[in-house]
Amino acid sequence: MTDLMTRGPRPTHARVTVIMVHGRGGSAEDMLGLAGALGLDDVAWLAPQAAGNTWYPFSFMAPIEQNQPYLDQALAMLTGLVASVEGPVALLGFSQGACLSLEFAARNPRRYAGIVGLSGGLIGPEGTPRDYAGSFDGTPVLLGCSDVDPHIPLARVQETAAVFERMGADVDMRIYPRMGHTVNEDEIAAVRNLLKGREG
Repeated sequence: MTDLMTRGPRPTHARVTVIMVHGRGGSAEDMLGLAGALGLDDVAWLAPQAAGNTWYPFSFMAPIEQNQPYLDQALAMLTGLVASVEGPVALLGFSQGACLSLEFAARNPRRYAGIVGLSGGLIGPEGTPRDYAGSFDGTPVLLGCSDVDPHIPLARVQETAAVFERMGADVDMRIYPRMGHTVNEDEIAAVRNLLKGREG
């Protein structure tokens, strides 16, 4: 069972529940710090903690089988967490957590309260088929990344945006010149506005 840290009201008493997924080497505690910066008191924040601070061992661009069984286990963890929430649910991930959240969403499309991928993209090597079935039914999606991120190729962020748009999401892609592998104030403001403006 994955450890889970929480912040804010219980999901049953929250306007929306946000599942926050940390990056490689990060922690659930880091993500709850981001929740604090967002300052939304009516949101329930759920932050799972990966064993060894990583969800899968190799790059998200590696052949998918190289990251098994860890990738499937991480996706199953998100399946269970999303299913446990009654009411509107949003996904928010950074770096490896963004890749995991975006891949989970693409494989499990529905109307979410929001999907936020900060410095991430869909999982798999170049040329991976993206024939996901289903619709996001207008779900707001925020993708933010540097144009020179050392871990996330810009082309993968653009491909991810195109896939989500094709599947019926309302995508806001923000590419920041020369930014490092980090989260900036514009992204924080955009996440805040996304979560304030939609009720699921």
